[in-house]
This record gives sequence, C-alpha cells and structure tokens, in this order.
Amino acid sequence: MKQDELVAAIRATGRIGSVAQAEAAVRATLAVLGQRIAGGETKDLASQLPPAFAEALPRSGGGERFGVDEFYRRVAELEGDFCSPQLARRHARAVMAALRASVTPTEFEDVAGQLPADYDDLLSREPVIHY
Repeated sequence: MKQDELVAAIRATGRIGSVAQAEAAVRATLAVLGQRIAGGETKDLASQLPPAFAEALPRSGGGERFGVDEFYRRVAELEGDFCSPQLARRHARAVMAALRASVTPTEFEDVAGQLPADYDDLLSREPVIHY
C-alpha cells in the first residue's frame, strides 16, 4: 500500500479525524512495536513500509517484555496529550489491521509470532476499510 492509501485505511478503520492524527498513530504504534519485537524483524517490516513510516522503526528491535495494556499506554504517550490509552487501542488496532493488508502475510506472521497471547486484542481480525 502507498503511504496515502495506508493513512486513508487507518483513518477510516480507526475513526481518526485527520491525516496528521493518523500519521501520528502509525508512527507511535510502529515505535512501540519496535520496542516490543526483537532483532532484525523491525528491519524486515520496515522494508515493506513507505519510507516515512519505516523510519519510525528501530533498525533492531528491543525485545522488551511488556503486556498489551502497556503497549497501548506507550502508544497514547507518543501520540500526545489528546490520546488516552483507550483511544490509542483503537488507533493501534487500525494500524495493525492496515499493516496486515499492506505487508506480505509471511512478514505479518513473523511479527505476530513474537507477540504473546495477550496481544491477540491488538492483532484482531477486524476488516480494513480501503479508500
């Protein structure tokens, strides 16, 4: 997916009001995902993303251990003052749904395979709205 298509899908799926907010949600979600997954998986994922979003991922994942609630809290913190953990949950789920539709199935499963069972909420199978 091209950057504008990815942002449009995230805005629609996550019910996000502006392009700037959707882009902030993408960058925040990817940054926190990069803290959670380990090793070169971040580089592999970045290679399939538009350059403006790929730069949100570290070259090597931190592999930190934290639960999905902490994931949403960190996303909210990175998105800024307007974002609560509940809103960050909706945004992060929209980002992950769009990623699932925009990267290869193997790459998405490689990322998902590094996340424990409590991350099933983040990886929900909700449909992505394409525009």
